[in-house]
Amino acid sequence: MHRASVDNRGQVRNEFRAPLRLEAEILRKLGCAAMDNRNFSQGMKVRRQSAQTVLLLLLAGPLAGCVAAAAAASAPGETPNPASPPLVSDAAERSRIEAAMPAKAIVAPRKPRKLLIFDLNVNYGGHRSIAHANYAFTRMGERTAAFTTVISRDPSVFRAESLKQFDAVFLNNTVGNLFTDPELRQNLVEFVYGGGGLLGVHGTSVAFTQWPGAIEDWPEFGLMLGARGANHRDSDEHVFIKLDDPGHPLNRVFGGQGFDYRDEFFRVHDPYSRNRVRVLLSIDTVKTGPPQGPPRGDCIRPDNDYALAWVRGYGRGRVFYCTIAHNPYVFWDPKMLEFYLGAIQFALGDLPAPTTPSARLTAAVRAQEKLGWRLGLEPGGSWKEETLFDAIDQAAELGCLYVGAWSSQTVSKEIPKSFDVGLTADEMRQVRLKLDSAGVRLLTYGFGRPPADDAAWGRLFPFAKKMGVETLIGEPPPAGLDGIEKLCEENELSFAVPCEVRWRSKKEKSYYWHPGEVAELCRGRSPRIGAFGDLDEWLRYEIDPIKAVRALKGRLLAVQLHDTNKRGAGGHDVVWGTGAGQLQRVLQEIRRLGIKPTMFSLEYSAGGFFAKSEAAECLAWFDGVSLKQAK
Repeated sequence: MHRASVDNRGQVRNEFRAPLRLEAEILRKLGCAAMDNRNFSQGMKVRRQSAQTVLLLLLAGPLAGCVAAAAAASAPGETPNPASPPLVSDAAERSRIEAAMPAKAIVAPRKPRKLLIFDLNVNYGGHRSIAHANYAFTRMGERTAAFTTVISRDPSVFRAESLKQFDAVFLNNTVGNLFTDPELRQNLVEFVYGGGGLLGVHGTSVAFTQWPGAIEDWPEFGLMLGARGANHRDSDEHVFIKLDDPGHPLNRVFGGQGFDYRDEFFRVHDPYSRNRVRVLLSIDTVKTGPPQGPPRGDCIRPDNDYALAWVRGYGRGRVFYCTIAHNPYVFWDPKMLEFYLGAIQFALGDLPAPTTPSARLTAAVRAQEKLGWRLGLEPGGSWKEETLFDAIDQAAELGCLYVGAWSSQTVSKEIPKSFDVGLTADEMRQVRLKLDSAGVRLLTYGFGRPPADDAAWGRLFPFAKKMGVETLIGEPPPAGLDGIEKLCEENELSFAVPCEVRWRSKKEKSYYWHPGEVAELCRGRSPRIGAFGDLDEWLRYEIDPIKAVRALKGRLLAVQLHDTNKRGAGGHDVVWGTGAGQLQRVLQEIRRLGIKPTMFSLEYSAGGFFAKSEAAECLAWFDGVSLKQAK
């Protein structure tokens, strides 16, 4: 793996000691011009004969090992750019970057953070701004003490054991089919989906495509990033940029004001959608006026929606993309560097920022973002008839952004298997794609019978993480909590024991039936260990829900909301807010105590407690309470 570091004097130390002008020399030998003002959509047409000449030229030098590794990971007939990342050789440009960098982090890091910068290009010579982004990001990390960086062009850095040392990956202007090894691709998507960060700029929108021509080679990467394509006009096009979400934490650097800018602005296409991403910046087409310069590719969108920067969640992953990165001067612009610093800290996991897609935002959803509340659908009693995919469809139909799942569920009619560790990698991919297409996130995962041994527990937690789960729900013996706590820390997952009156035998209640006893069991343990509160159980067994919330406090990790016509064994479910459960007071107490459960859930099944109309009434009631509580 190639590493470059930067000392306090701004001098770059390169362990391979590559010539400073290596890229320029290669392009000169090929007779290729820079990318500015050329047709990006078609790319730089490097003939195979020329590519082989470059490869032989490089293999003759000290970079032979790295180039060979990168070439082996690329598709046959494709040529990676030189294995050594380029350097900012101009001292004046380095000084401008240094002068523009923020003096401190946006937020203090919660723990030491590590960012992987990967800047390989395949069948394309690479943007000159790559070196400036590498330098700026590395130096911002050092100056602010917010993170450290490793710069590489070696695809082996995506081996599982290597990748787990990082908190986020920055694909720096990466054009072309970076690597085709299925294992490395699976490692990257599972890294992100399980809670890692991903940043991309400019040419990253055509990463993992066959170049030239941007022929799709990995569709799920485009979904994960949020868009594909690189159609553009002039490389110094002058546009007016609007803030689509002025109050978003990443946009605060702009002070609520749009601005004009010059760069090469991509007009992206599918799978881009405001139903998928949270748009931060876009072209203000009214202020920008008529097109400037000839189009390179199809630059017209029928919806007139030209997003330039966005965030999105992919499972638990934090994804950021911005097209404003073509020209080196972007990386000595103080506002843009602060914007990118916020993006880095978001991707690393230190700067909280909402990712609800723009098209799904309502006043109630914004209120819930402010409160830290998330409402999801949880399957009811008819699991034999209703699959996980059915539940996802029902959640989407009801407008729910989240869902919970149980191991008892069958995945789908097409995948007639339980939703558990027995799924293959491709079946797990199909679940990810189903969730993405529905615009729904999986937050909780419950299981009935605890795993039989340590090995089975050890398989359960990584499976849940790979599926983007945040909190597991189950009822292990209290003696097993030590091992579960360790697994929670290793996998960055939470574990909630069901705080409900179940009978393990005719004489023995559940280990965890009383909230006070559960709180005591959790005392001194990691905050990742807590309770799943079922208000139906509390109301039927006349446990005061407000007292239960006060006893559990921050240990209340997941809550299944119910309202009943009366308290006690004879009660039955009614629409929220219309029964004897004092549900509004319960939510007020949760708000007062600052409790932010992984998910509030509505237990629902087509043939169960509620008809769809009643479920919709419950969701509307929750929205109303959220608006009041957020004021």
